[in-house]
Amino acid sequence: MNSRMQIMMALVAVTTLVGCQKYDDGPFFSLRARESRMANTWKVDKAMNGDNDVTSAFSQYELKLTRDRDAELTAQYTLGAIAFEFETNGTWDFENNSEDVRLDFENNDADETYEILRLKENELWLREKDGDLELQLVPA
Repeated sequence: MNSRMQIMMALVAVTTLVGCQKYDDGPFFSLRARESRMANTWKVDKAMNGDNDVTSAFSQYELKLTRDRDAELTAQYTLGAIAFEFETNGTWDFENNSEDVRLDFENNDADETYEILRLKENELWLREKDGDLELQLVPA
């Protein structure tokens, strides 16, 4: 077997082992590392609390995650004629063999651990570990 063929076979083997499906809802295969797929500015596309669609309660949220594992959560609210913004900074990290993500913010009320259901470059689906809330996020 020539060296070019050996290199090709080694690449196929490595990408198969590294990129196979980790999460129930996919993707089956990805060349991008999990950290790179997490790093994005996300907004909530759909939110479900059990059987209840609660998307409107999350439409003003934006979650920025960096490759350096920094996190920023912002939300803009309007109450009558008064508008205000909520912002907290913190960190994120994988837990449970990268099956979960832990968000740890300066404002502890925003801290949460989520099970990762889907992690693609343009989709991040999360389910609250101690609740029924499921969030489907897309790039902002």
